[in-house]
Amino acid sequence: MLIDGELVEAESAQLLPSVNPATGKILGFAPDCTVGDAARAVAAARRCFDTSSWSTDVALRVRCLNQLHAALVENREDLRQLTVAETGATWRLTEGPYLDAPIGMVRHHGESLKSYPMTEQLGEVMSMGRTERRWVEKGPAGVVAIVIGASHPMRMALSALGPALAAGCTVVLKGASDTALTTLTLGELIAGCTDIPAGVVNVLSSLDPAVDRVLAADRDIDAVHFTGSISAARRFMAAAGGTAKRISCTAERKSAAIVLDDADFSVCAAQVALMTTSNAGQGSAPISRLLVPRGHSDEVVIAVGKSLAAVQYGDPADSRTWMGPLISDGRRDEVDGMVKRAIAAGATLVTGGHVVRPGYFYEPTMLTGIDPDSEMVDVCGPVLVVIPYGDDEDAARIANRCGSGPSGVVFGGYQRAVAVARRVRTGRMSINGGSHLGPESRFGYAEEQGVTVAEGVVALEEYLERKAFAAIVPGV
Repeated sequence: MLIDGELVEAESAQLLPSVNPATGKILGFAPDCTVGDAARAVAAARRCFDTSSWSTDVALRVRCLNQLHAALVENREDLRQLTVAETGATWRLTEGPYLDAPIGMVRHHGESLKSYPMTEQLGEVMSMGRTERRWVEKGPAGVVAIVIGASHPMRMALSALGPALAAGCTVVLKGASDTALTTLTLGELIAGCTDIPAGVVNVLSSLDPAVDRVLAADRDIDAVHFTGSISAARRFMAAAGGTAKRISCTAERKSAAIVLDDADFSVCAAQVALMTTSNAGQGSAPISRLLVPRGHSDEVVIAVGKSLAAVQYGDPADSRTWMGPLISDGRRDEVDGMVKRAIAAGATLVTGGHVVRPGYFYEPTMLTGIDPDSEMVDVCGPVLVVIPYGDDEDAARIANRCGSGPSGVVFGGYQRAVAVARRVRTGRMSINGGSHLGPESRFGYAEEQGVTVAEGVVALEEYLERKAFAAIVPGV
């Protein structure tokens, strides 16, 4: 772990295992930190923010972000191998959103900081016969706790860490226990390859849920950023709520696809299958709900079922593999249990529905006869549930009723698909497979009060505070 500039073991000397989900074999061990370790990390971040020049020295921050980017690039292939081995993400995913793109974002934050206006001039006005000059200054939010999940740790870590450091915040970063080695490697690069001062970044790993509660509730932490499930986000916000700190939660709620009756079913079936099984259906980008026109339901189910059955899964290190394993045996068993309960409640299994060993694989699966309020609509695995709808308005209503994730997709004629997409309460919409990812993107959704999502250059402002000034101009 990285605490106050030093790579250290947990004070308890306890270790937690990291397991390769494709094989079930232990990769290595990480420190299992205690509440005491977390308190030391928070104290270091607090002291550094209050007493060092980090929060005010823009040139230093730009240099350190560029050094971090260079270190990530230099160690990219080792990070790729570790990410594939520890998370089960496929090699091809690491060539995009799960590694290469987040590394590029670090450089983007450093370069953007050079020209970002920390002062906004509002001009002069006459007030009570006197001239007032008004302006706004922006500064860092303070000490930030970043707690991330296991679905794609490098992207989660860097998408929060990059803008937080650019803003001038100090950070306590805690990775998920299932992917601790990946997150801790980031701490090693910061300690060994950058001029980031001691205490600016502290990196922890732990199995103890009390550590999360400490990071959420400690009054020396000014802001918290959490990535995980909606239920976990609610618990984290509840723990932080009594301290009146800034709270940002990126919720990993699953997304929906809507197929209109004028879509090319054979084309969209292949895309739906790939979107369902990307990262084994984990995270918020993969879809879990397929809304189909009631009059064409059988036709769409047949086409998508064939495409799902053809998805290539297996060794994530093989560049030909599309789908790897689930992150843990617990996640695999959770998915299998949900599928079994759905079938017992009357759902029809179209394809898949079986555990695959060795490792923590689950077959690409499709179910019909699912109620829109079923737990299956947010299953964290490669499972697609088909829900029929009546007309376009009904499709948007069902999508919103299920609870929209941060993204979605509509297939159909362009103008009509755009109109339906506008009715769905989600922050990102793909029309016929369009991509919304990029450094300039920013998105959010109001489905859960207080749960926000942001990414890209504007994410910097998530970690800034604004202070307004009004001064009487002397001699005017």
